Amino acid sequence: MAEDVKPTRKNLMAIEDRIELSERGHDTLEQKRDGLIMEFMDILDQAQDVRANLNGAYDHAQDTINMARAMEGDVAVRGAAAALKEYPEITTQSKNIMGVVVPQIESSRVKKSLDQRGYGLLGSSARIDEAADAYEELLEAIILAAEVETAMKKMLEEIETTKRRVNALEFKLLPELYENQEYIEQKLEEQEREEIFRLKKIKAKKEEEEKEAREAAEAEAEAAAAN
Repeated sequence: MAEDVKPTRKNLMAIEDRIELSERGHDTLEQKRDGLIMEFMDILDQAQDVRANLNGAYDHAQDTINMARAMEGDVAVRGAAAALKEYPEITTQSKNIMGVVVPQIESSRVKKSLDQRGYGLLGSSARIDEAADAYEELLEAIILAAEVETAMKKMLEEIETTKRRVNALEFKLLPELYENQEYIEQKLEEQEREEIFRLKKIKAKKEEEEKEAREAAEAEAEAAAAN
C-alpha cells in the first residue's frame, strides 16, 4: 500500500529508479514474448506437416505389413523381424531458440540395406522388404515428430512463463510503483506548501515585529523631541 511508504525524496528517487528498470524489463519481456510467439507459429506449421507425414507413414506401414502377412504369412513376417541384429541409435543434442533450449534428435542406422536387416535375400520377399522399408520410414517420421513436438511444447511453456512475467509487471508491480510515486509526490507537495505557509507566517510575524519596533522607536523619538 502507498501509505506504507515513507514520503521522502530519497524514497521517491528509489521508486523512480525501480519504475525505469521495471519499464525496461517489461519492454524486453514483451519483445521476447512476441519473438517466441513468432518462432512458435513457425514450429507449429512444421509440426502440422510432420504430423501429416507421420500419419501417412503410419497408414502406409500398416498397409504394407498387412499385405506381407496376407501374402507371406505371420511366421515369415515375424521371422524377418526377429532376424534384425542392428538396432537404430538415437542421440540427442540441444539447440537454442530465443533463449529456449530445445532437443535436437539425431538417428543412425534407421534405413538399412537387405543384408543389414539380417534375414538375407533367401529369407526375404518383395512384400516383406516393402514392409521393412515402410516401417523404417515410419520410425524416421516418429523421431522427427518427437523432436518438433517437444520443441513446440518447450516453446509454449516459455511463452506462458514470459506472459506471466509481463502481466505481473504490467498489472501488479508497475501500478503499485506508480501509486507509490504519486503518493510520495503528493505528500512532498503538501509538505512544501506547508513549509512555504510556515515561512510566510514567520516572515509576516517578523515584519510585524519590525514595524512595531519602528513605530515604538519613532514614538520615543517624537516624545524626546517634544521635551
